[in-house]
Amino acid sequence: MSDHAGGALAVAAPRRAGVLRGGAALVAGGIGALGLAPFDLWPLTLAALVALGALWLAAPTPRAAGLAAFLFATGHFGVALHWIVEPFFVEPELYGWMAPFALFFLATGLALFWALAGWAAARFRLGLAGLAAALALMELARAHLFTGFPWAMPAHVWIGTPAMQWAAWVGPHGLSLATFALTLLPVALWASGRRITAGVVLVAAVAALLAGGALRLAQPLPEPRAEIVRLIQPNAPQRDKWDPEHIPVFYARQVGFTMASPRPDLILWPETALPGLLERAEEPLAHIAEAAGGAPVVLGIQRSDAAGRYYNSAVLIGEDGAALDVYDKHHLVPFGEYMPFPAFWQGLGITGLAARAEVGYSPGPGPRTLDLGPLGRALPLICYEAVFPQDAAGAPERPRMLLHLTNDAWFGTFSGPYQHFAQARLRAVEQGLPVLRAANTGVSAVIDARGGVTEEIPLGRAGFVDAPIPAALSPTIYARTGGWPAGLAMLALLAAAAAGRRRPVS
Repeated sequence: MSDHAGGALAVAAPRRAGVLRGGAALVAGGIGALGLAPFDLWPLTLAALVALGALWLAAPTPRAAGLAAFLFATGHFGVALHWIVEPFFVEPELYGWMAPFALFFLATGLALFWALAGWAAARFRLGLAGLAAALALMELARAHLFTGFPWAMPAHVWIGTPAMQWAAWVGPHGLSLATFALTLLPVALWASGRRITAGVVLVAAVAALLAGGALRLAQPLPEPRAEIVRLIQPNAPQRDKWDPEHIPVFYARQVGFTMASPRPDLILWPETALPGLLERAEEPLAHIAEAAGGAPVVLGIQRSDAAGRYYNSAVLIGEDGAALDVYDKHHLVPFGEYMPFPAFWQGLGITGLAARAEVGYSPGPGPRTLDLGPLGRALPLICYEAVFPQDAAGAPERPRMLLHLTNDAWFGTFSGPYQHFAQARLRAVEQGLPVLRAANTGVSAVIDARGGVTEEIPLGRAGFVDAPIPAALSPTIYARTGGWPAGLAMLALLAAAAAGRRRPVS
């Protein structure tokens, strides 16, 4: 064999290895996403993160390590968030062409956070402990930067298992850190030759996580309150929701559910359940109040102010249909409810889905509670706000319950609505508060203060459900401290990894 041929083979071998490593990372990330709802196959997420640790260790350079993390995260977010294309097909003739670009740029954009963690941990020789800390810090960052998008977090794979209860102590980001640590640190033991020890540590860590949560679940919950809530689910498909021919059908359906006997103590309609604007809704609000028979009703509606601004709001109406209190959604969906840098997009002729709100929504002043009289104070969360732990904890005073009004018809009929519902359950655990959830197409549910579902209306079904309002627990550790302890734990692990590092490489 000539020297030239030998040199070509020497170059081709690392390239082939790099392609195989990248492909394996992409596939592993996609498999790892199956730990999220509606699949809930959390062992696959753990196995995928173990694979990520092995692929990261095998990377010959920091750049290759960052690329492995990037491709893993791209596969993960691409599979987990594929529902993001659904809103663009409500009106496919206008927005359908945007769908593949939205999924591609969302998945790769979020993956950049993981790429930075993978590169930095390799560049500064922080090992797998440093990688676990860096990934957790990047997850914390993506939950807050650029308005935040804390969807498809590693912590979410534990929702519905006893391990979810750890969120009451360490919050979702502490649970993500634990997930990274329990999967990546055993890989380091395996790589050092202690393979049996690695397996024992992994199994023991998972068992401890589940057992700790089970101990909390074993403690009795307070008896439910005597008051009854009624959740209304009209099941209005998004393409029909604003159709003039269908609006009366959905309105009559909700009013019929509202007036059913026996009368409850609180009635909850979903997000934008009433078409039109609040300031023009005097007649339908009076009609709804009459149907409610004196019970307070909280429903979603749009409103505008004298300055021409529009809001996505929740209104509390009393016996005569008068608006007793109004909450304006403050954490808006970029490109869905408003367009960031609107002049730039208008120059390209792109209005986005925010065009459905005429000029887009304006944000409200922030979290605040509604006074429900004898039922106590309740914190409303409209749609997307329920994915943010800080929004569920943001009110000036502690509420007795969380009210989640949402229109998950935007998220399709497969994974999106179930992932959103799962995150509402996690908010209940974090705060030790019940969540009353009314969703346009589902899942509407009564969630107790430990995230258990006491009553629900399945996805894609019209109906209503009456249930006792679960009692609140005392404020959890996480409700008292917020995310600071988890953030400090990430920094401490990073510092420990840095203390044992070797000299950085180029």
